[in-house]
Amino acid sequence: MKTLKQAALALLFVPFMSCGGGAQKSTDSANEQSQANKNQTIETIMSRRSIRQYKPQAVGRDTMQTIVECGINAPNGMNKQSWAIRVVDNPEYINGITEVFKKKNQDRIANDPNFKNMFRNAPTVVFISNDPSYELSQIDCGLLGENMILAAQSMGIGSCCLGSPVRFMLTEPEAAEYVKRLELPEGYNLLYCIAFGHPDESPEAKPRDTSKIKFID
Repeated sequence: MKTLKQAALALLFVPFMSCGGGAQKSTDSANEQSQANKNQTIETIMSRRSIRQYKPQAVGRDTMQTIVECGINAPNGMNKQSWAIRVVDNPEYINGITEVFKKKNQDRIANDPNFKNMFRNAPTVVFISNDPSYELSQIDCGLLGENMILAAQSMGIGSCCLGSPVRFMLTEPEAAEYVKRLELPEGYNLLYCIAFGHPDESPEAKPRDTSKIKFID
């Protein structure tokens, strides 16, 4: 009889134990979301915007050093660090390559009254190159760039990832000297650049398509 009573009591507790587990999961999920809402890293990511108007002063070199060091601490395959980074805040360089660009794109410049330079008017530009001998180096360079962009955002520095200026520099013969001045390691390819500066605009976020996200059970 005692055994039957114990079995009956155990059966009574089963549903409560099951419900308790679900409630715990629900509570954990709510707590995680609450923490996410307060998380500074998430806030930095969600508030980042591509900036295309900047104040004229260059970003301080100490600040850029911090930003670039955050970049090289990005995850990368087998710690190959298959990148090379060049920081340019020299107006002579930026204005010089921009003059070459303007000669080849006069119509485009004429239609942009705010045009100052070919890097979205940014006073500081970081050029990123990759080692093509490592097949995943472009991915690593992308991770590097994202680290820099988010570090900059957290410090109040705006940024914009750019591909067309590099494409111009690589295909226009008159721009070749500016590529050479970057003194990239032998065999490395100039991949893209990132504009940095003090923001002179506050654009709204563009919509993101969450339907592209799917959890697989």
